[in-house]
Amino acid sequence: MSKFYELAPKDKKGEPFSFKQLEGKVVLIVNVASKCGFTPQYKELEELYQKYQSKGFEIIGFPCNQFGHQEPGSDEEIGQFCQLNYGVTFPVLKKIDVNGSNQDLVYEFLKSQKAGMLGFRGIKWNFEKFLVNKKGEVYERYSSLTKPSSLEKTIEELLAA
Repeated sequence: MSKFYELAPKDKKGEPFSFKQLEGKVVLIVNVASKCGFTPQYKELEELYQKYQSKGFEIIGFPCNQFGHQEPGSDEEIGQFCQLNYGVTFPVLKKIDVNGSNQDLVYEFLKSQKAGMLGFRGIKWNFEKFLVNKKGEVYERYSSLTKPSSLEKTIEELLAA
């Protein structure tokens, strides 16, 4: 079994969110922020979620305030923002650090599996994306500049595999 499925980050209420429930699904993990130039990506992320969730696709959002302090709110405020402004229905978990000594174990795992541009292991900015296949393997890593809609063909291929 993949180490991915052993992870259990906290949801916005502080309860464990076991990745075991994601077994056999294609998963997109994104570090998100409410006050970022990339925040409108929430719209495309939700569109992908609505289109593919019933076929075994999940999106997990991890709010992070490490880049330009662009996610200053509480977990409750972040959830309300996502729902009111973008109609987000996919899980947005507890705010975490994605880099540094307090980084969440999820990001420690993801970054160990797939480096970014030029071999850089750290997360550079909000809305970096990791696509995980049905076996719990990190299939690909995408920069903040990558629009969620551009992942559609790859998501379909991984769902069909």
